[in-house]
Amino acid sequence: MSQRTLVLLKPDCLERRLAGTILARFERKGFRIVGMKLMSVTPEIAAQHYAEHVSKPFYPNLLKYITSDPVVAVCLEGRDVVSVVRKMVGVTKGYLAEPGTIRGDFSISGQKNLVHASDSPESAERETAIFFKPEELVTWKTSDSDYLLSESEKTE
Repeated sequence: MSQRTLVLLKPDCLERRLAGTILARFERKGFRIVGMKLMSVTPEIAAQHYAEHVSKPFYPNLLKYITSDPVVAVCLEGRDVVSVVRKMVGVTKGYLAEPGTIRGDFSISGQKNLVHASDSPESAERETAIFFKPEELVTWKTSDSDYLLSESEKTE
């Protein structure tokens, strides 16, 4: 079953010029980019996005960091995209992330960990709506889509 998720390529990802490398991993996996934009995260957007962390001690630093430089907001679509992208990204703390994951290969920080990925279908829907208007998302079929899944998998 196809679903959508939000990925943010955070300020450190852009500063380190890793955006293309990381996007390529998602594309090679077979996910479609259905929305993408370079943007500055305002304090208001940051507060909305990180609302569940407001009482945590790292919250002020988190807001300062995510608003410090541009991010690339990406909406990806594909089969089980939420859980697969989370596995591809790796655990939050880069120094604990498995080699082969994005954070395991490129990050040693717990906060400057390159990417944000929605952690559930519900979060993906909520977060995508924070960063994208409905008209900014495109529904389309890639020319290789017949080669990504078997016929029986397309109906699961």
